[in-house]
Amino acid sequence: MSDFNRRTFIKSVGGTGVALTLAGCTGGDGDGSTTTGTTASGDTTTTADVTTITPGTASGFPPFEFVNDSGDLVGFDVDLLSAVVERTDGYELGSWEDLEFNQLIVALDNGNIDVAAAAMTINDERDQTIDFSDPYYDANQAVLVREGGSFRPESKSDLADRPLGAQSGTTGKDQLDSLVEDGTISNSQANTYENYVLAVQDLVNRNIDAVIVDTPVAETFVANRNVVVSFTIETGEQYGFGVRENASDLQTALNEGLQAVQDDGTYADLTEEWFASE
Repeated sequence: MSDFNRRTFIKSVGGTGVALTLAGCTGGDGDGSTTTGTTASGDTTTTADVTTITPGTASGFPPFEFVNDSGDLVGFDVDLLSAVVERTDGYELGSWEDLEFNQLIVALDNGNIDVAAAAMTINDERDQTIDFSDPYYDANQAVLVREGGSFRPESKSDLADRPLGAQSGTTGKDQLDSLVEDGTISNSQANTYENYVLAVQDLVNRNIDAVIVDTPVAETFVANRNVVVSFTIETGEQYGFGVRENASDLQTALNEGLQAVQDDGTYADLTEEWFASE
């Protein structure tokens, strides 16, 4: 994914041991009691008073999470969660699980991961199933179109009878569904993808006419692909780290870690690194 290798220097994950296929939750409900970790050889290690938590994400959402040219999982969420957990008492990060976005809540519920770090919008529907940390990022939805093309919609009504795309399980998909429900587009014109890289590629290849995607992610695609933002849908979204319901100790620890990285300037540094223009 060379189109999204936006920095000559990528911060390391900080000893989290990224392994995209290693499964298993090692921290239970995140009660901070003991660590039962799984090494690369399959052996387990236990350390008193430290709980290893398994983080999960959904790559293909640059600059929040994506796989770089070296095959490493990198991005704002990866670095931010690493920094947050480093500032907690009693927790450390285990190996990352890279899943499809719509699998993350299921993985939390069944214990395969302990925290979802995937630019996940806090909303009432998700909050009925999982809990969230305090918000860490604000966003809206952008409508991407081909650069140099004649199609330049200025509002949702201008999308009428056009083939559109979004990623499954995202707010962009919710917007797509609403356009079907109000008759702006037909169901056959609503195209769903497992990640936004595929959606934008279909846009560039002229298979669809627009993609609805979170604004910071849209800006990354604009910097690296022949696409532009035609207009923005104001949704007032906020991202948070997802945890299982009743994992209050872990939720509190993440909130304290988020406050710490904001207070010591780490959050500002990561924002500059991942979102500053070239």
